[in-house]
Amino acid sequence: MASQKEIFETYESEVRSYCRNFPTVFTTAKGSVVTDSDGNSFIDFFNGAGALNYGHNNEYIKGKVIEYLQTDGVMHWLDMMTAPKAELIEFYEENILKPRGYDYKIMFPGPTGTNAIEAALKVARKAKGRTGIWALMGAFHGMTLGAMAVTTDRTDRAAAGVPLIGGLHIPAPYMFPEFDTIKYMQTLLDDDHSGVEKPAALILETIQAEGGIYVLSVDYLKAVREFCTKNDILLIVDDIQAGCARSGWFFSFERAGIVPDIVCQSKSIGGIGLPLALVLLKPELDVLKPGEHNGTFRGNQLGFVASKAGLEFMLNAHVEEGVKEREKIVRKILKERIEDKYPELEVRGLGLMYGIEMHENRVSKAVLNECFKNGLILERAGRDDSVVKIMPSLVIPEDLLIKGLGIVCDAVDTVMAQEKK
Repeated sequence: MASQKEIFETYESEVRSYCRNFPTVFTTAKGSVVTDSDGNSFIDFFNGAGALNYGHNNEYIKGKVIEYLQTDGVMHWLDMMTAPKAELIEFYEENILKPRGYDYKIMFPGPTGTNAIEAALKVARKAKGRTGIWALMGAFHGMTLGAMAVTTDRTDRAAAGVPLIGGLHIPAPYMFPEFDTIKYMQTLLDDDHSGVEKPAALILETIQAEGGIYVLSVDYLKAVREFCTKNDILLIVDDIQAGCARSGWFFSFERAGIVPDIVCQSKSIGGIGLPLALVLLKPELDVLKPGEHNGTFRGNQLGFVASKAGLEFMLNAHVEEGVKEREKIVRKILKERIEDKYPELEVRGLGLMYGIEMHENRVSKAVLNECFKNGLILERAGRDDSVVKIMPSLVIPEDLLIKGLGIVCDAVDTVMAQEKK
């Protein structure tokens, strides 16, 4: 009889990716610890790529899901009116949007982040009557064709197999600090020989995650908002990975005091890792006619239940404040053990999304392997996957956070010592 690992190697598609870095079969997970079939435990600094902000099997959220399952409530019902959807919408409007002074309608586009992006781009194009979308270099917005057109990773784009059209990429502000990218975009619009048409929207992540953990500054975000308003261009914020309190604010753009025209959420909006996505639209942008963006699983009832419970937990547990406190621990340890010790490396991040720039794929992979060997799971990001990505649960106990950071720093020490031989 084949082992479980052999089953994956024999029968699962070669497209699988994350599992290649962690050659074990995982069986249980609780909080910030996952366990494999051999009984080995690992601290989780991967966090479901941002889908598990409140930890694995969060008791409060899981309890609400179980409670709903036991009532024989509707499980799948397309976009029909249901009690779980009504309760989520009401809670979101009354407890998330109105206290922040935001006036958005909520669209449920389907269960994935890339579907939220597709819906947002479709809305923008129809609302403005233009086809172009501008995005930043270093962006990741999803793996379907429209989202890939505004994503920049060469490998991701090449896999499409068809031309990716409709996107234009602007240098991100960190790429050329001396270069005024806002002025550059204005020049593209004003110069009648630029060869570039006015877009329907500019889409960005306020913290580029897969791009290498680059935090866009408050000044830049304010300037982008002003630029878009001035030129009648919609501003779309992809808050799929950096949102749901990951930055220390529920919305990652709150720190800049800006209000996007469209906001995309997925990942941890599903509460406990259940698939769910939503798009927030200013009311005047609610232009799609019935059925113009469709999907069988946009009515994920368990996702609605878990999402509402996740929002309740986030507010009741004061998660935003907790993230800011835990970030102090991350900053202190990474400064003392990485920045001060290895000036050739760079630490970047905000809230509980941090990265260590190792500059080479080979070196970052060695750090990842060393961490796994010592009981920690994390992933990589950035150009050539050279950035070691630290993304724990937002409610990770401080002792586990410190232990996990110690494993990361020890791994960097080991690898850097080997590099110097």
